[in-house]
Amino acid sequence: MMAAAGEVLDLERMRADVARVLECEPAGIGDDDNLIDLDLDSMRMLGLVLAWGNTGLPLEFSQLAEHTTLRQWWNVVQTLQAAQNA
Repeated sequence: MMAAAGEVLDLERMRADVARVLECEPAGIGDDDNLIDLDLDSMRMLGLVLAWGNTGLPLEFSQLAEHTTLRQWWNVVQTLQAAQNA
């Protein structure tokens, strides 16, 4: 199940969601693995952005498309979460 409305998005939820769309185990995705090299394409990325946006996070596709690792994506999400809580 992808992140849902009202759910707080965290790194492990993101890892699980990426693993789900890549059809692999979350443990197989390292923080610094290049997600493109793991076969994450733009359509799957868009699905993740839409699902994570349903949590109330004002996330846009372009914000993630600039980056290729889960760690970089998590940094984007943390920045957005901090801005929401400011």
